[in-house]
Amino acid sequence: MDLDEFDLALLAALQRDNSQPLRELAEQVHLSSASVQRRIQRLKKAGVIQANAAVINPDKVGQVITLMVEVHADRTQSADLEVMKRAFSGPEIQQCYYVTGDADFLLVLTVASMTVFQGIAQRLFHDNPNVKWFRTIVVLERVKTTLQVTL
Repeated sequence: MDLDEFDLALLAALQRDNSQPLRELAEQVHLSSASVQRRIQRLKKAGVIQANAAVINPDKVGQVITLMVEVHADRTQSADLEVMKRAFSGPEIQQCYYVTGDADFLLVLTVASMTVFQGIAQRLFHDNPNVKWFRTIVVLERVKTTLQVTL
């Protein structure tokens, strides 16, 4: 999909705050409200805009520990990797990446306690016959977290 300067300006404004009224968005990108609404619908239909979501502060909802987990698979055939991708797509996983390097997957989780993480680790890693090894990194401080894409 070709994005013009108005699409990019609209996307930038929506990334800053997607709850803005159409009128305000239209003023920011120098288009009519109707044009902005049509563009948003087109961007959604094309999959450029995947979702409208609130960004939650994990600390405010009791998810005070952020962890990154590197997982190395024992078998990397397509079918085995697909099973792992499904296992790592559960609600307890905030982000999952299939990566290059020593590990095959990099997971990001937020949890309320290490006890909660122990249960997740047991189920997803220790009990998984295709997990050769995993390494957990505990985040000391979230310096920057964003969902924004550079346009």
